[in-house]
Amino acid sequence: MVAMPAWETHWHKHPGVRSGDQLSLGERSADRMRNMMGSWPFVFSFFAVMITWALVNTLFIEHVLHHKPFDPYPYILLNLFLSMLAGVQAAALLIAAKRADAISSEIAIHTEHNTDDIKTLIAENTALTSQVKKNTDLLDEIHLHVANIGKKVGAEMGNFPPATTPPPPS
Repeated sequence: MVAMPAWETHWHKHPGVRSGDQLSLGERSADRMRNMMGSWPFVFSFFAVMITWALVNTLFIEHVLHHKPFDPYPYILLNLFLSMLAGVQAAALLIAAKRADAISSEIAIHTEHNTDDIKTLIAENTALTSQVKKNTDLLDEIHLHVANIGKKVGAEMGNFPPATTPPPPS
Protein backbone atom coordinates (compact mmCIF):
# COMPACT_ATOMS: atom_id res chain seq x y z
CA MET A 1 0.00 0.00 0.00
CA VAL A 2 1.39 3.38 -0.99
CA ALA A 3 1.36 5.93 1.80
CA MET A 4 -0.18 9.30 0.98
CA PRO A 5 1.72 12.40 2.02
CA ALA A 6 0.34 13.97 5.19
CA TRP A 7 -0.87 17.12 3.44
CA GLU A 8 -3.20 15.29 1.05
CA THR A 9 -6.85 14.93 1.96
CA HIS A 10 -9.19 11.96 1.69
CA TRP A 11 -12.45 13.76 0.89
CA HIS A 12 -12.43 12.32 -2.64
CA LYS A 13 -13.05 8.86 -1.14
CA HIS A 14 -16.38 9.99 0.36
CA PRO A 15 -19.29 8.38 -1.53
CA GLY A 16 -21.25 11.64 -1.61
CA VAL A 17 -18.50 13.75 -3.18
CA ARG A 18 -17.94 13.88 -6.92
CA SER A 19 -14.39 13.17 -8.04
CA GLY A 20 -12.32 12.27 -11.08
CA ASP A 21 -14.19 12.51 -14.38
CA GLN A 22 -17.30 13.83 -12.63
CA LEU A 23 -15.51 17.15 -11.98
CA SER A 24 -15.17 20.03 -14.40
CA LEU A 25 -11.73 21.18 -15.51
CA GLY A 26 -12.00 24.21 -13.19
CA GLU A 27 -12.89 22.02 -10.20
CA ARG A 28 -9.98 19.67 -10.85
CA SER A 29 -7.65 22.65 -11.23
CA ALA A 30 -8.91 24.18 -7.98
CA ASP A 31 -8.29 20.89 -6.16
CA ARG A 32 -4.76 20.60 -7.57
CA MET A 33 -4.00 24.23 -6.78
CA ARG A 34 -5.27 23.87 -3.20
CA ASN A 35 -3.29 20.66 -2.69
CA MET A 36 -0.13 22.23 -4.14
CA MET A 37 -0.23 25.74 -2.65
CA GLY A 38 -1.43 24.55 0.73
CA SER A 39 1.47 22.20 1.32
CA TRP A 40 4.78 22.28 3.16
CA PRO A 41 6.80 21.54 0.02
CA PHE A 42 5.33 24.70 -1.55
CA VAL A 43 6.28 26.77 1.52
CA PHE A 44 9.81 25.38 1.60
CA SER A 45 10.20 25.85 -2.17
CA PHE A 46 8.98 29.43 -1.86
CA PHE A 47 11.56 30.19 0.83
CA ALA A 48 14.26 28.45 -1.22
CA VAL A 49 13.50 30.63 -4.26
CA MET A 50 13.60 33.82 -2.17
CA ILE A 51 16.89 32.85 -0.49
CA THR A 52 18.37 31.81 -3.84
CA TRP A 53 17.27 35.14 -5.35
CA ALA A 54 19.00 37.08 -2.57
CA LEU A 55 22.14 34.95 -2.67
CA VAL A 56 22.51 35.09 -6.46
CA ASN A 57 21.94 38.86 -6.57
CA THR A 58 23.97 39.85 -3.55
CA LEU A 59 26.74 37.30 -3.18
CA PHE A 60 27.27 35.64 -6.52
CA ILE A 61 26.79 38.42 -9.08
CA GLU A 62 28.01 41.33 -6.96
CA HIS A 63 30.81 39.74 -4.95
CA VAL A 64 31.98 36.76 -7.03
CA LEU A 65 31.52 38.06 -10.59
CA HIS A 66 32.00 41.72 -9.56
CA HIS A 67 29.12 42.86 -11.73
CA LYS A 68 26.16 44.99 -10.92
CA PRO A 69 23.30 42.74 -9.68
CA PHE A 70 20.16 42.66 -11.83
CA ASP A 71 18.05 43.32 -8.67
CA PRO A 72 20.13 45.15 -6.03
CA TYR A 73 19.48 44.98 -2.29
CA PRO A 74 16.03 46.27 -1.59
CA TYR A 75 15.09 43.65 -4.23
CA ILE A 76 12.48 45.78 -5.95
CA LEU A 77 11.95 43.23 -8.74
CA LEU A 78 11.50 40.47 -6.16
CA ASN A 79 8.96 42.66 -4.34
CA LEU A 80 7.09 43.17 -7.61
CA PHE A 81 6.96 39.41 -8.19
CA LEU A 82 5.84 38.81 -4.59
CA SER A 83 3.05 41.39 -5.01
CA MET A 84 1.88 39.71 -8.21
CA LEU A 85 2.05 36.32 -6.50
CA ALA A 86 -0.01 37.68 -3.58
CA GLY A 87 -2.70 38.85 -6.03
CA VAL A 88 -2.80 35.46 -7.73
CA GLN A 89 -2.82 33.65 -4.39
CA ALA A 90 -5.76 35.74 -3.18
CA ALA A 91 -7.77 34.61 -6.19
CA ALA A 92 -6.51 31.05 -5.73
CA LEU A 93 -7.63 31.07 -2.09
CA LEU A 94 -11.09 32.23 -3.09
CA ILE A 95 -11.32 29.53 -5.76
CA ALA A 96 -10.12 26.86 -3.31
CA ALA A 97 -12.58 28.09 -0.65
CA LYS A 98 -15.43 27.96 -3.18
CA ARG A 99 -14.47 24.39 -4.07
CA ALA A 100 -14.25 23.44 -0.37
CA ASP A 101 -17.76 24.87 0.11
CA ALA A 102 -19.01 22.76 -2.80
CA ILE A 103 -17.44 19.64 -1.26
CA SER A 104 -19.01 20.41 2.13
CA SER A 105 -22.36 20.91 0.44
CA GLU A 106 -22.12 17.57 -1.36
CA ILE A 107 -21.23 15.81 1.91
CA ALA A 108 -24.12 17.53 3.72
CA ILE A 109 -26.62 16.48 1.03
CA HIS A 110 -25.29 12.91 1.15
CA THR A 111 -25.62 12.90 4.95
CA GLU A 112 -29.17 14.25 4.73
CA HIS A 113 -30.17 11.44 2.34
CA ASN A 114 -28.54 8.87 4.63
CA THR A 115 -30.37 10.34 7.62
CA ASP A 116 -33.70 10.11 5.78
CA ASP A 117 -32.96 6.48 4.87
CA ILE A 118 -32.05 5.69 8.48
CA LYS A 119 -35.26 7.32 9.75
CA THR A 120 -37.28 5.17 7.31
CA LEU A 121 -35.45 2.02 8.42
CA ILE A 122 -36.02 2.88 12.09
CA ALA A 123 -39.75 3.42 11.44
CA GLU A 124 -39.96 0.06 9.60
CA ASN A 125 -38.00 -1.64 12.38
CA THR A 126 -40.32 -0.12 15.01
CA ALA A 127 -43.38 -1.38 13.11
CA LEU A 128 -41.88 -4.88 12.80
CA THR A 129 -40.93 -4.89 16.47
CA SER A 130 -44.50 -3.92 17.40
CA GLN A 131 -45.84 -6.75 15.24
CA VAL A 132 -43.44 -9.24 16.84
CA LYS A 133 -44.51 -8.01 20.29
CA LYS A 134 -48.19 -8.39 19.35
CA ASN A 135 -47.59 -11.91 18.02
CA THR A 136 -45.56 -12.86 21.09
CA ASP A 137 -48.34 -11.61 23.36
CA LEU A 138 -50.88 -13.68 21.36
CA LEU A 139 -48.64 -16.73 21.58
CA ASP A 140 -48.33 -16.27 25.37
CA GLU A 141 -52.11 -16.03 25.59
CA ILE A 142 -52.54 -19.23 23.52
CA HIS A 143 -50.09 -21.06 25.80
CA LEU A 144 -52.00 -19.85 28.83
CA HIS A 145 -55.30 -21.10 27.37
CA VAL A 146 -53.83 -24.47 26.45
CA ALA A 147 -52.35 -24.83 29.95
CA ASN A 148 -55.73 -23.91 31.53
CA ILE A 149 -57.61 -26.37 29.30
CA GLY A 150 -55.24 -29.13 30.42
CA LYS A 151 -55.94 -28.36 34.07
CA LYS A 152 -59.73 -28.29 33.61
CA VAL A 153 -60.28 -31.34 31.39
CA GLY A 154 -57.68 -33.66 32.67
CA ALA A 155 -54.09 -33.90 33.66
CA GLU A 156 -53.20 -35.75 30.48
CA MET A 157 -54.57 -33.10 28.08
CA GLY A 158 -51.99 -30.61 26.95
CA ASN A 159 -49.31 -32.29 29.04
CA PHE A 160 -47.32 -34.54 26.78
CA PRO A 161 -43.60 -34.56 26.00
CA PRO A 162 -42.39 -32.54 23.01
CA ALA A 163 -42.05 -34.24 19.59
CA THR A 164 -44.71 -36.84 20.42
CA THR A 165 -48.32 -37.02 19.45
CA PRO A 166 -50.96 -36.27 22.03
CA PRO A 167 -52.84 -39.19 23.60
CA PRO A 168 -56.19 -39.99 22.01
CA PRO A 169 -59.24 -38.58 23.81
CA SER A 170 -60.91 -41.03 26.17
